[in-house]
Amino acid sequence: MSNHDHDETGMNEALQHEWWVAVIGDTLVWARLTVLDSGIAEIFDSSGERPRYDDEQHARMALLDAEFRAFDGLDEEDAAMMGFDLESVEPPHSNDDEELLTLMVQKLARIQ
Repeated sequence: MSNHDHDETGMNEALQHEWWVAVIGDTLVWARLTVLDSGIAEIFDSSGERPRYDDEQHARMALLDAEFRAFDGLDEEDAAMMGFDLESVEPPHSNDDEELLTLMVQKLARIQ
């Protein structure tokens, strides 16, 4: 039994989270890509769904197909083209996924 407990703890510590963003009209939509220690990738999206993919590359392709962009890869020009100011936007934060879900769709302030 201690092996099982160790495996779960190890898996939790090995999680890698990456935020992705899309803009639909005047709405910012977030998705969180998580890569598990096993290499399986999971996307937590704004509808609360958690599709899983065999690997990170397939998950990234699915996000790109849905017109999401990796938030960490954006610069000011990218953000402006998407319709928001990079300085005024940050991924949602919560220790609880249920609360996080309520923060994953945000109205954008118009760039002037």
